[in-house]
Order: sequence, then C-alpha cells, then structure tokens
Amino acid sequence: MDPELLELQRQLEAAQSARSSVRLSERNVVELVQKLQERGIIDFELLHTTSGKEYITSDHLKHEIKMEIKKQGRASLVDLSDTLGVDLYHVERQSQKVVSDDPTLMLINGEIMSQSYWNTVTEEINEKLQERSQIALAEIAAQLHIGSELVISILEPRLGTIVKGRLEGGQLYTPAYVSRITAMVRGAARGTTVPTNLPSVWNSLQQQLQEMHGASGVSVEGSFFQSIFNGLLKEGAVLGSIRAGGQWTPAVFAHAQKESVDAFFSQNSYIGYDVLQKLAIPQPKQYLEARYPDGIALDAVFVHPSVVDMLDTAVGDAIDNGHWIDSLSVLPSYITGPDATRILSICPSLQKAIKSSKAVLFGESCVFSNVFIKKRNTMLSGNAERRRRLLDNLQKQIDEAVLDMQLYEKALDVFEDDPATSGILHKHLLKSMGTPIVDKVLITLDKDRKLKNGMEVEDSEDEHVQLSTADRTSLVKDLPGALSLKAQALIEALEGKRFNSFMDALRDILEESGLTFKKLDKRLERTMLHSYRKDLTAQVSSESDPVSFLPKVVALLFLQAYNKALQAPGRAVGAVIALLKDKLPASTYKVLADYHSTTVKLLALQAAATDDEEDCASDRMREKKEDLEERLMPELKSLVLGTSKE
Repeated sequence: MDPELLELQRQLEAAQSARSSVRLSERNVVELVQKLQERGIIDFELLHTTSGKEYITSDHLKHEIKMEIKKQGRASLVDLSDTLGVDLYHVERQSQKVVSDDPTLMLINGEIMSQSYWNTVTEEINEKLQERSQIALAEIAAQLHIGSELVISILEPRLGTIVKGRLEGGQLYTPAYVSRITAMVRGAARGTTVPTNLPSVWNSLQQQLQEMHGASGVSVEGSFFQSIFNGLLKEGAVLGSIRAGGQWTPAVFAHAQKESVDAFFSQNSYIGYDVLQKLAIPQPKQYLEARYPDGIALDAVFVHPSVVDMLDTAVGDAIDNGHWIDSLSVLPSYITGPDATRILSICPSLQKAIKSSKAVLFGESCVFSNVFIKKRNTMLSGNAERRRRLLDNLQKQIDEAVLDMQLYEKALDVFEDDPATSGILHKHLLKSMGTPIVDKVLITLDKDRKLKNGMEVEDSEDEHVQLSTADRTSLVKDLPGALSLKAQALIEALEGKRFNSFMDALRDILEESGLTFKKLDKRLERTMLHSYRKDLTAQVSSESDPVSFLPKVVALLFLQAYNKALQAPGRAVGAVIALLKDKLPASTYKVLADYHSTTVKLLALQAAATDDEEDCASDRMREKKEDLEERLMPELKSLVLGTSKE
C-alpha cells in the first residue's frame, strides 16, 4: 500500500481517538440546529425521537422501518414506534410511503406485511394442511389475528403452488381428501334411485364421516359436497337432473317413470293425473300431452282414443235399440261425471243423434233415446191413474181400520189401574190390528214410489201379505226423505208397548203421504157400538165351540157393563172377568167364573196330554167339554142374551 496513504489513515485514527477539548451542551446543540435551519443550511425535515435527545431524518426513519420489516416480515406500527423511539404519527406517515413505494408490502389494520412473510406463512399452512387433510379458514385467521377475507386473498393466488389444496366453503382440503369426498358424492348420487333432496344426502355423508373419524374428524360443509356434485354432473359422471331447492332426480328414476306410465296407459287405455303425481312427475297433464299427442286430456284423467270409440259404440247401440245408457257404467271407474260429459261431447254417434233429435243428454253422463222417452212418458201417464186408484183403495181400507182401532182403543182406559193387563191389551191390539195396517201402508207406499219413478209394478193382490221386521225396514229405506223417517217411527211404535203412541205415528205418516186420518166422533161411535153389539150377540148366540165362546161372551158382557168394545187375548180374559164382578149379577158372575175355570182346566188337560195317559186324559177332557156344552154354555147364553135383549 502507498506509504502516504498509510500515514493519512494513521493520522485520522489518532484524530478520532483524541479527546475534544470543546464540548457542547444539549441546549447549544439545539440552538445550533435551529440556526442552521433558519439559514437554510439544513433544508430537510428533522424528526425528534420520543426521548428528545436525538434528531432523525425522514429518510433514515424510512430506512429503519424497511430494515425492521425485512427482519420480521410483519411489523405493527405501534411496535415500530416503540422500537425506533419515534412518535407513532411519524411512523404511520413514513410507513404509508414505504408501502406505496414497495408493491410487495401491504398495510392492513395498523400492520405492515411483506410477501415474503406470506410465503413463509402459507408454507406453514401447507405443512399443517398435509398433516390434517383439512383446515378451517377461521382457525387460520384466529392464529394470524387477521380477517378471513384477508386469508382468502392471500391463499387463493398460492393454491396449487405453495399450498397444495382446494379452498371451498371456508375450508382448505388436500387433493387426496377432495378425491375421497368426490368418490363418496359420486357413489351417493349413483346409488340414489328416487327423487331426493340433496341437502339431506349431504347430511348423511357428514354423519358418515363423523362416525368414521369421531369427534376429531374432518368437518365438511354441505356447499363443498354440492360443488363437487355440480362438477360431476357437468362432466357426465352422474346422470339426472336437478331443480331449484336441491331436488335431485336420477336418470334411472326418470326412465322408470316413463316405463311405469307407458305400462299403465297401454294396459288400461287411461291414466289419472294423480298416478303421475305419485310418481313425482310435475305438471302431469302437459307431460302426457307431450308423450301421447293422440290422447285426450280431461280434467282428472288422460284417455286413449279407443275409450271414445268404445263409448261411441255403446251409445250408438242404445240409441238404435230405443234404450238409454249411463256412460259411467261403460267407462272405467276412474272417470267421473265432468270427464264423462267431455268424452260424450266428442262421440260422433251421440252428436249426430242429438242434431237429428233422436237422443238427448241428461245430467253429466246419461243418454236417452227419444223412443225410450216416449215409451216412458206413456207409461208414466198410465202410472198416474194407477197411483190414484192405489191410494184411493188404501184410503178406504185405512178409514175402516182407523175407526175400528179408535173404537177398541177406548176400552184400554178401563185398565189403566192394572198395568199388567193394560200391557197385554196394548200389545194385543198392536199385533192384531196394528200389524196388518202397517204392512198395507208400507206396501202401498212402496208401489206408489215405484209408479212415480216409472218402474214396473205388478197388479198383485197383497192384502194378506205379512211382512217381517227386516222386510219393513227394507221398504222404509227406499222411501223418500221425511216419509222414510215417519215410516221408521211407525215401525218403532208398532214394536213398542203403547197403542196410543202407535196411533200418533200412524196419523203422522198418513198426513205425510197426503192421506187422511178419519177421527171417531160420538155419533159414529154410537152407530159402530150398536152394530158391534148386534154382531157380537149373533156370534154368541150361534157359537157352538165352548173354548171360542168364552172370549166372545166376555166381550159382550164388557160391552154391556162399560159400553166399550174390547178385544182381549185368552190370557187377559181372567182379568176382564175379575173386573166385571162388580158389574154383573152374582148369579151371572158365578156361572161366568165357573165357565172360565172349567175352560182353563180343559185347555190345561189338552196341553198336558201325552201318549201314555191318552185314555185317562181323554176321559177328563171329555167330561169338562160336556160340562161346558151341556150345562154351562146354555146357562150362560141364557143369562147373557136375556140381558142383551133387555
């Protein structure tokens, strides 16, 4: 080295190491700097440190900031202020200039971050991702104390380079894990054979993952499943269609839908829209019209043209043969009235017949030929006359029966104090007089209903027909509305215990039928009682059978005593005789009581007779009968008829 240069270096070193004899105070330095600034010698900005003992230039502050960022990669402005000893205000100003001059830096939320820092961070994220297969962005953001949006902006440009993974729905996944999830989604989609809500499928896959890996398993968002599914659908890896709301319809189901519809339609020549709705086919009417252009779309069903041809043939036959037809009886049971009307409107034979006045359409489904209508009108005209005669005949029979029943009903009042006998007499009148008139009324009303409706009715004599309870109930059900209710009440009264209730029910049904209930007045009652007395006296006088004689003579004596007509069954005769005790002379009552006692014994012997004691029983029965015929009957006749004549 040059000796002169070496000498200069030695002198400089000596000068630097030598102690100055002149020292300036801090005040002198400050005044000196101010003078230099006033004279323009220092023409750049000087900044005070927070300690107030140093000056620092803006450029040097910027340099210090850059050095700190280069060393740390990420620095908080607050930390820089403390480290550099400069007020935060100056640090913020110079930091903004540093960041604006260097595109690799960013200032966010009071922190300066470099790209090298993010490269290092993303390398660490990638290492952790490969270990765990998945990382949540929220977790990364929490660890780095930054927002999730910033994490996404940092990760996205580095995906596939530094970070080997896929970002989806707030999660980072490794390619291997994505492939695994893709396989699960593909399998689930291909295994679905019916329309399915995809969110429910994703929930099932999520549960499956949790069962496989436990609580520490990877959490997969439904949006990730959906994103993978959309990709598979676009690639053609899964076949089908998806509607808004995530409703997935596999291609295999759509194919099965078509086969089911084709099979049903070809077999039945019709198909209801609800069948398609059960097959999950939306807008069934439009679907069928597009699939079967020749078919006919009705309100509730879609039919093949052959259905129209079939109905047209049946309607044509009915018109040609002078009949009528209900199209619903020909059409499939699935077809209702409005749809039947629509089909009839396109039947050529019907439209032709209507135009030529050979047929008419009634209601929604019935077709009547004019020939049938004319025949029916003729029959209805004849039926009107038959109905009039039928009801007139019933009225005559009812008049006679109702008067007789009212006449015999008055005798029931005498036995009100004897409930047992009263009950027997009520039931006897219901059975002997009520039953025939009820049967006659029901049979006649049923005939009238049939004639009114144009039905065939035979002119048979049924005056002596006795109906069972089931027969009466069946006839009542066929009667219209209020008449049916009144008829049911009549049957219930007939099966009851009070004759007066029956008479009320009979009056109600007669009024409902338009018939009259003839009331028994005093004058008519006297006339009927006189005729009844005369007839009963003749019967008692001519009766030769001792058993049949007893109820007749008791009825005559009751009429003489109470001036009331009585119908009493054999088991009530004893009670009637007891009632007559105070009304008859002692001699007459004694003969009557003996006659009754002997008759009861005779009937008891007849009932108890067996083959083993035939001879003995016959002798006793013969004795009793002879006693009645030869002694008691003539004596009783003499007493009763003598009184009657008086």
